Amino acid sequence: MNSHSIHHLMQQGLRENVFPGAVLLVGSGDTRLFFEAYGKANLFSGQPMIREAVFDLASLTKPLATTLAVAKLVDQARISLDQPVVKWLPALAGSDKATISIRQLLCHQGGFPAHRLFYMTLKSLLPSRRKAAVLDLLKHTPLAYQPGETTLYSDLGFMLLCRLVEAVAGYPMNEFLKTEIYDPMGLTDLFFVDLTRDHLTRKPFAATELCPMRNRLLVGEVHDDNAWFAGGVDGHAGLFGTADAVFRLLRFLVADFRGRSSGSVFSTQILSDVFNGEGKHPLPLGFDRPSVQHSSAGRYFSANTVGHLGFTGVSVWMDLEKECCIILLTNRVHPFRWNTRLGQFRPFIHDRIMEHFEI
Repeated sequence: MNSHSIHHLMQQGLRENVFPGAVLLVGSGDTRLFFEAYGKANLFSGQPMIREAVFDLASLTKPLATTLAVAKLVDQARISLDQPVVKWLPALAGSDKATISIRQLLCHQGGFPAHRLFYMTLKSLLPSRRKAAVLDLLKHTPLAYQPGETTLYSDLGFMLLCRLVEAVAGYPMNEFLKTEIYDPMGLTDLFFVDLTRDHLTRKPFAATELCPMRNRLLVGEVHDDNAWFAGGVDGHAGLFGTADAVFRLLRFLVADFRGRSSGSVFSTQILSDVFNGEGKHPLPLGFDRPSVQHSSAGRYFSANTVGHLGFTGVSVWMDLEKECCIILLTNRVHPFRWNTRLGQFRPFIHDRIMEHFEI
């Protein structure tokens, strides 16, 4: 199998309407083994997809933004993972959230249900009041289980983490990430679109959905409704970026993790915790691991792999043992979210890639 075969499979994905467009980047160590764009970024304008296309990274926000902001605050000795979040968010005092630790939130063990339609409440408030109102909504959402009792993937826990970061840092999470993490790494193509400042930047955004709630095609504004009504910056969604920026971020993290970075942004210790968990908490923080059977990562990634999926059609899997990664960014929700063919295509293309490059 040669690279032409991977091209053929991606073209097949286009023909079978798995996605309107995609960018595929395969990395081994610091080398980009494969990096190509396919299809259309916008079906209505005919804008072609390019390698520099900016995608709504959806839930990749959790590991690539929120988790890293928390990790930086730990490195700065401003917070501790096993302390209760109420220490920095006293509004939670006296509620059933008072014992939840930061680590539990990062591991999706905080007790929160998976999702709530907060935007149905937020849309009736003045835009200036919406972000603060989310904390009150989180406080009054009944827990689905006792914190630490089980693992349930939840957007809500990461929404709370965003408010924790901002309470400790003293300014918005997107600015903290830019100043403390992305800028020092030279990553200008990872960012949030802060809708409260109304500055939709002119970048080659991949379009997402014809949104029934907002009654327009979404281009360069976050797809997730809870994040949009909260102003575009939140802990569960809101990050935008290019495939290459995601790749370079992952390489910086691995270099810091291995202790071979010349200008490290993170300590080896905190990244060990992020990727592997620690002691009695052997879960990665913010990241996911491939499931044992029918993983979206396919069959060839080792057990020492971290990654995540995003609702808009984006994914990243990074094998820490083999030091390889596959970043597949698509706009599968364009023009409608009901297209779910990517679920079958993703592990299939991953397996063909790993076989081709003998990884």
